[in-house]
Amino acid sequence: MTTMMKTTRCARLLAAVGTTPLKRAFSLDSSAPLVRSRGYVHGRWVGAPQDFPVLDPATGTEIARVADCGPEEAKRAVNAAYEAFRLWKDVTAKERSTLLRKWANLMTEHKDHLATIITFESGKPMKEALSEIAYSASFLEWFSEEARRVYGDVVPSPFKDRKILLLKQPVGVVSIITPWNFPSAMITRKVGAALATGCTVVVKPAEDTPLSALALAELSSQAGLPAGVFNVVPCSREQTPSVGRVLCTDPLVAKISFTGSTATGKVLLKMAADTVKRASMELGGHAPFIVFDSADVDKAVQGVMASKFRNSGQTCVCSNRFLVQSSIYDRFMAKLGAAMDRELKIGHGSEPDTTQGPLINNRAADKVVHQMEDALSRGARLLRGGQRLHGSFVAPTLLADVSADMLCMQEETFGPLVPVVRFDTEQEALAIANASRVGLAGYFYSSDVSQIWRVAEALEVGLVGVNEGLLSTPEASFGGVKESGLGREGSKYGVDEYLDVKYVCLGGLSLTG
Repeated sequence: MTTMMKTTRCARLLAAVGTTPLKRAFSLDSSAPLVRSRGYVHGRWVGAPQDFPVLDPATGTEIARVADCGPEEAKRAVNAAYEAFRLWKDVTAKERSTLLRKWANLMTEHKDHLATIITFESGKPMKEALSEIAYSASFLEWFSEEARRVYGDVVPSPFKDRKILLLKQPVGVVSIITPWNFPSAMITRKVGAALATGCTVVVKPAEDTPLSALALAELSSQAGLPAGVFNVVPCSREQTPSVGRVLCTDPLVAKISFTGSTATGKVLLKMAADTVKRASMELGGHAPFIVFDSADVDKAVQGVMASKFRNSGQTCVCSNRFLVQSSIYDRFMAKLGAAMDRELKIGHGSEPDTTQGPLINNRAADKVVHQMEDALSRGARLLRGGQRLHGSFVAPTLLADVSADMLCMQEETFGPLVPVVRFDTEQEALAIANASRVGLAGYFYSSDVSQIWRVAEALEVGLVGVNEGLLSTPEASFGGVKESGLGREGSKYGVDEYLDVKYVCLGGLSLTG
């Protein structure tokens, strides 16, 4: 069968299953144990003058209405966190460790409820949602252990009558602003580190996915976290600027930690500058995925499937720009197309066989379609997909004969689009891979040990996957270079973002007994 015939057949199949609305009725039980609709401040559930809808992105239907907190509620949350910090910073590391572990255990105990919330508010398939909960809980577990390993230093003094001590102390109140694509894990990765060191937090979750944050608040209460240590202020898109301004400018806030777009991160950094706040920024990515001619092609294809199509391509570390060496290009494309046909199933996330849910909203789908249209207009060939389906669903799409000047190679996609560029030399691949103002993750497949060392060191990114498409784990550092952010999350280095180092000089010591 010719490539054109295969492409036409795939397009017709996707159109047949995907262009009509979902026929089953899907709904989230609003009375479920962990579904909460109000903000959480100082250990209490608080309302707001108005509320806003939370939608199932797969169907467009309203699944809940949540308190639309504004600057007043945000200020109360900051005050609560500031008051709680006075006590929480003096709680022993062992006690903080125990409470974080209890919280992690409760997440595991309620994993099915938490995963269901993620699926309905973000569209993520249930299997992936369950994986996120395990990943999310693992950060609380990891930082519960790191809480007891925040060591200072005793430094050899050049003076006999003085001792030099370096103490590590919590910075204070932390504003935490998180995205919708990992509505649970992006909270615990930040909050776990902050609470482990003795900081207190105010969380502003993404307007699309506030229910996961509120469910975490409920479990934090059950775990026994003191009032004011963990606060959540959900708000609508309209209220986000005013709430963000409070969280980034209030003098009582010592630090901000943000995951989201580079453009938004720059705005927050400017606001934080007036009060010289500490800042951690996990910003946009545009990850290259390079397949060299020495690679195991089958393993490289599976790496693409894992890296690109997780959460329908809506992860900051998912591969965006695919570079395949000329000698294996056609073989790779054939195998990848076959894997897409075989493994990808579009549907509502609560269906057990779904692997590809919707994009978060219509704006996200419009962006992917725009990139597709730009590439096709410039000479790319469509091998799979290419359709905007019903609602915010987009068919997984494979493009061949892509060039580096196309829009999909210039800006982050955040969707199920695979544009593949042909290259001849290692130097050419690295030049294309590094021609970006961001540098979060990068991937490559090779069996040449010398090449592996060269390319791993040459890629201008903060995370490198060598013959591996899934990287994230709490034991390893997470963060980018260039305009992909500031600081590191996870690993033993994650706690450093929430600590100040204080030098204490103990002088006047007697040299004789």
